[in-house]
Amino acid sequence: MTMVEAMISIFILLIMSMMIGQTMQNAIKFQTLLEDRDVTVRQARVAMGKIKREISAAYLTPSQNAVDTVQTVFVAQDSDPDSIFFATMAHQRIYRDSRESDQSEITLWTEKMDRDKGQGYVLYHRESPRVDEEPDEQGTVYPLAYNVRSFNLRFLDPVDGEWKEEWDTRATDTLYRLPRSVEIALVLIADDPGRPGKYIDVPFLTAVNLQYGGRLMSESNPMANRGGQSPFGGMGNSLMKSPLAGPGAPWNGFGEQPVAKPPSRKVTKDKKGKGGGKRPTMTTNGKGPVNPVSDLRNMSRNK
Repeated sequence: MTMVEAMISIFILLIMSMMIGQTMQNAIKFQTLLEDRDVTVRQARVAMGKIKREISAAYLTPSQNAVDTVQTVFVAQDSDPDSIFFATMAHQRIYRDSRESDQSEITLWTEKMDRDKGQGYVLYHRESPRVDEEPDEQGTVYPLAYNVRSFNLRFLDPVDGEWKEEWDTRATDTLYRLPRSVEIALVLIADDPGRPGKYIDVPFLTAVNLQYGGRLMSESNPMANRGGQSPFGGMGNSLMKSPLAGPGAPWNGFGEQPVAKPPSRKVTKDKKGKGGGKRPTMTTNGKGPVNPVSDLRNMSRNK
């Protein structure tokens, strides 16, 4: 082998080594991006599943004037990110023979994250196995999701069929009654795979029917909203069909039903003027502000 042939062989070997090294580097980088995205999706799936399960079993005590009975509430505030506290029948006992039932108090709220630990907010979850006069205190607190950009709740009013940004069973317009359905929108912050050091918003949107919520009013059945307020009281017409279930699907008052498009998705304002304002924008696409939750809602309408 001459000197020229040896130099050519070494040159070809160097080129092949560079190509293999670049390929391995890209594969490692892509694997890291997939792992980060998987962490974001898994975190959102766990958080949304737990929130859906607990909200679907929210309830109110059957009597407001009963002696030695704690009056439960369902209160959600449009505070951006939103917060909510309520009583539910979705509690699960962890310790054997513990003096706990399936009833508990739940609180969901957010707090600002430290800049050195992440972006946005932390979504906290509080659960107390004792239902008492302080529905938003005591219990066990733990983080449910990190790097939260937005946590937004909307509530379907069974009386007028409209979505509301707030719900308070102590207020006059929603006095001691539950919404028919709750829409849960969660936006998490993730690393941008195309721009190192930059971030993107990853939205998640779902809705859940309340097992003990009021039924939507309809012209064919004006008495449909009389039942369904308490797990201990009457459920109204137990064989009526859910307006949010699929066509022909029976509804017996229990269990989560697939949520279809409600009669109206217009958001109404309350007496203080809240609920009708514009939600803060979260990302930009170069053409103007974009709300990822609104994009998901539009996609669901067009299906």
